[in-house]
Amino acid sequence: MKNTYFLPLGGTGEIGMNLNLYGYGEGDNVEWIMVDCGVTFSQSGLPGIDLQMPDPTFIASQKDKLKGVILTHAHEDHIGAMPFIWPYFNCPIYTTQFTASLLIEKFKEYNIDYEDKLKILSEGDIIKISSFEIKAIGLTHSIPEMNALLIKSPSANIFHTGDWKIDNDPLIGDGFNNKDLLNFHDLKIDALVCDSTNAIVPGRSGSELDVKNSLEKIIGGIDGRIFISTFASNVARLYSIAQSAAKHDRHVVLSGRGMHKIVNAAKSVGILKGLPEFVDEEDAGYLPAEKTLILCTGSQGEFRAALSKIARDQHQHIVAERGDTVIFSSKVIPGNESGILSLQNLFAKKGIKIITGNDEFVHVSGHPCQDELLEMFNLIKPNAIIPVHGEFRHLTANANLAEANGIKKSLVIENGTIVKISDKDITIDGEVDSGRLYKDGKIIVYDYETASNERSKISQSGLVVISIVMVNNKIKGKPVIKTFGLPEFDKEGISLVDWVRQALNNVLGSKNKAGNFESKIRNSVVRQIRSVWGKKPKVEIIFN
Repeated sequence: MKNTYFLPLGGTGEIGMNLNLYGYGEGDNVEWIMVDCGVTFSQSGLPGIDLQMPDPTFIASQKDKLKGVILTHAHEDHIGAMPFIWPYFNCPIYTTQFTASLLIEKFKEYNIDYEDKLKILSEGDIIKISSFEIKAIGLTHSIPEMNALLIKSPSANIFHTGDWKIDNDPLIGDGFNNKDLLNFHDLKIDALVCDSTNAIVPGRSGSELDVKNSLEKIIGGIDGRIFISTFASNVARLYSIAQSAAKHDRHVVLSGRGMHKIVNAAKSVGILKGLPEFVDEEDAGYLPAEKTLILCTGSQGEFRAALSKIARDQHQHIVAERGDTVIFSSKVIPGNESGILSLQNLFAKKGIKIITGNDEFVHVSGHPCQDELLEMFNLIKPNAIIPVHGEFRHLTANANLAEANGIKKSLVIENGTIVKISDKDITIDGEVDSGRLYKDGKIIVYDYETASNERSKISQSGLVVISIVMVNNKIKGKPVIKTFGLPEFDKEGISLVDWVRQALNNVLGSKNKAGNFESKIRNSVVRQIRSVWGKKPKVEIIFN
């Protein structure tokens, strides 16, 4: 018997790195579609890892059965893995013009041929992929052209929300019109696959228009130069900031690659009309401070972003001085607290005023809070809910809210869980392996292959490298010792290299062969350094 399946490989039990599969068929003859293919940025503990993305091994092992990829919107956690994962499948891609414009830039950067595979999807369009009929339904979010998906198979109807909120005044695009957007003509929805990011937050997320009005007032009350950092992808926020700046006779300077990329993409599809031209970074220094507003990347404290460079006085064209103001028009993403506070302290030392969401109304979320979730439940009236896009506390809160408000069943699952969906029930139908891929420079590795553990160990306790020349099983010459990340001297002023050499001398009098020397030398050096330093370095021995 053929069935409909839902299988998340990323983004369920975590925030970011979204990759979802929908399948229809039976046994080994299930055909799949993929919804989103995103990344998450690495946190501390994974030195050298630039990005993380879902491990697609399950679907890659049957890649001929993947019939298409649909991208709901252009955030990195929904499209960022496409240059690394999609070329292996080379199947059709369906997405909106704005998302496509950013995706094309990624594909060009990595020299990926996409020309005959990219299909532009507009709000309200209905597409047929294998056994699925999918309708794009525009919802409001913190980026243009976000589309939810009404997914119909022969055995189930599913509403996949993607990322969304209810905003009647989003500034860019149409507001949330429940009659037009969610009128399914009494279509029964068997499962709601729903964003859970703010499921623990009471009330509503708020409107971009309200943020604009607040920022306009704040900007009007500042005398010096203004720096505003926000998520570059929030085109509505960029638009409202630019409008507010123009109202107060300030010129807007864009600083940071991400800002330029998003603005160019927005302009290419006809967004951001009617604004004064942005000023080039090279010309920012010629503007009077009171006439300047600089839109910067780096709201999360990213070391290489524009705002951090400005704070460290390392920006090529822009400086921040006493009397200026920095506005963080963004939320703090968990894990970034330390970097953001360090950045704010750099500005504080310069006598620069800092405004965050704790001080003024400068940000609203792009995800639904509890009252918005309830409104969606009442509009959709699904038989069941599968919470996604959240950590387990968010998924559980979303499920509990749904069940307390009339939805018959909920499933809190994690990546790799296969859910069977029918017009009668949703049930767990098995599991597949799910993990992560890491982008390590130009190389993609599985999470279990990464060298990050070794890097972490070296960063904590250093590295000792000993080079020994052996001829006919006898040592020739004096071993060469190099240390990396160790103190130069112990507390008595004795060189740690001398301590290493002493440990070597304790072992090298042995007549054992080189192969037996290695473990003896390593153990002797580790014990010696631990006794004088209190830490166990990594020891590498090279026999030449």
